[in-house]
Amino acid sequence: MTIRHLLLSAVTACLAILTSIASGEVTQSADSQNPVAEIRAGGRPVGEPWSRSPVYAANGMAATAQPLATQIALDILKAGGSAADAAIAANAALGLMEPTGNGIGGDLFAIIWDPKTQQLHGLNASGRSPQGRSLAELVAKLDGSKTIPPLGHLPVTVPGAVDGWFELHERFGRLPMQQVLAPAIRYAREGFPVSPVIAYYFNRAEKSFNRRAAQIQEFGNAKSTYFTPRAPKAGETFRNPDLASTYQALADNGREAFYRGELAKIIAAYMARIGGDLTLEDLQAHRSEWVTPACVPYRTVELCELPPNSQGYAALQMANILNNIELNQWPRGDARVLHYLTEAKRLAYEDVAKYYADPDFADIPEEWLLSPAYGKARFNLIQPDRAIAKPLPGDYTFAKAGDTTYLTAADKDGMMVSLIQSNYRGMGSGLVPDGLGFMLQDRGELFSLDSNHANVYAPGKRPFHTIIPAFVLKDGAPLMSFGLMGGAMQPQGHMQILVNMIDYGMNVQEAGDAARINHSGGSQPTGELDGDFLGVLHVEPGFSADAIQRLKDMGHNVKVVENGVMFGGYQAIYKDPESGTYIGATEMRKDGQAAGY
Repeated sequence: MTIRHLLLSAVTACLAILTSIASGEVTQSADSQNPVAEIRAGGRPVGEPWSRSPVYAANGMAATAQPLATQIALDILKAGGSAADAAIAANAALGLMEPTGNGIGGDLFAIIWDPKTQQLHGLNASGRSPQGRSLAELVAKLDGSKTIPPLGHLPVTVPGAVDGWFELHERFGRLPMQQVLAPAIRYAREGFPVSPVIAYYFNRAEKSFNRRAAQIQEFGNAKSTYFTPRAPKAGETFRNPDLASTYQALADNGREAFYRGELAKIIAAYMARIGGDLTLEDLQAHRSEWVTPACVPYRTVELCELPPNSQGYAALQMANILNNIELNQWPRGDARVLHYLTEAKRLAYEDVAKYYADPDFADIPEEWLLSPAYGKARFNLIQPDRAIAKPLPGDYTFAKAGDTTYLTAADKDGMMVSLIQSNYRGMGSGLVPDGLGFMLQDRGELFSLDSNHANVYAPGKRPFHTIIPAFVLKDGAPLMSFGLMGGAMQPQGHMQILVNMIDYGMNVQEAGDAARINHSGGSQPTGELDGDFLGVLHVEPGFSADAIQRLKDMGHNVKVVENGVMFGGYQAIYKDPESGTYIGATEMRKDGQAAGY
């Protein structure tokens, strides 16, 4: 047989294998952790065959969901900028390059390790509902709907991201804002090639908006900004000159341009024109809040998250529950490990649904929720071989007198920034203010309409928030800044990353590439029940058929997904405790890159 025939035979065989995989005919072996166990990863000499090497660097590191944004952050670091400068620059780039997940029409949360004070600082840059619209007025505008819609002006809250940038910059920045925003401005004007995963989400967003365009008061601006003549495909050049002008106004005139000046007036006039309730006064009244992250021990480290109105405490509650069992007594993909992870999430999320809200409007028993004793009590509710039929929230008696992007950056001085930013569902509300090049968020969809609920809508109130950055300390020193995108997946994802690393010894890259689970459904922060109390346990390919069957036998409603779309996008920077070397990671589910110097 000639070499040509051999090559043709090999190609034919590979195509047959790939066709079998696509059709579901090829399945993994029962003891495999690899999504496609029959095709190994080319014989890596070290590490797991389904992952790749993490990135090592001594002087600085950035990890984002888009390689060009990572390079921008790295350039800022090399120019003498701080990790905060790099994070802002990357976030601005992602608002242009990944508008399917974030933008300055949305909110921002961050955790910063400050090497000068040797402390963690938290920033809540989430916006509030319109001050002039009452609950009764909102309900009247819903025309009988029991929930707030995801599109149009009703779910729009004040965008907090820009104020978050300037708060970060004022406290931790080194370079002038003109220099920090310059790369994103240049790319917005000149264009950039769209990356594959973002192109996929662009296309999905376009189809979704087109199906529901009638529900949006004004969609022409969004269409001309993002979808003319259609959503960009992978490799095609995308430009947003309107966003370039908006960024230039921020670079020249600071936060005042967005909340009091020319940009604020355009936003307010646009909302008035389409019948919206957000006003110039709402923008003028906006403020971010510096908060103290809470930390709880997990094995040999501490996991740190931001307090409500974010859902960060859910990850801490899960950690407190799982501290009561040694998961590594079983293999990582064992059904019992997945069972305990799922039940811990379900129990924590019952408390999320009941207690988590804007602390300016609700009494939240934070100390009780995060106590080891309460974690032990919740653990005791878990049956080792059976899913809880109807998990309930904990009973605390008050003593009353009456789609998302995550990025991380670290600099040569030891500052580490964990930052997450989002427009919430899809690309946001579908509303793009005249000539500004960004979409307003629909975060207000997450308010409850139940007047007795902690998260009930009220004027000037921050809604419950899904986006959460995370940080890990060891012996009081920074160990890792990380995050993972995807709604209610985020607390679950944080714990799965931690379990992978602490309980199973995976490195920072492997921990993100490993197959995940994602439980959805049950009680919601809106006061609604999504499906039933059991919910759905979504499982990525990569877990054995035996483990999946055992989960079903335990009573879980298991659904094996065909891809990792719903399982978020993970970035992390790990700081080696001995050498101080930064180790970066970004996972395969996104287009991202970790890079350092």
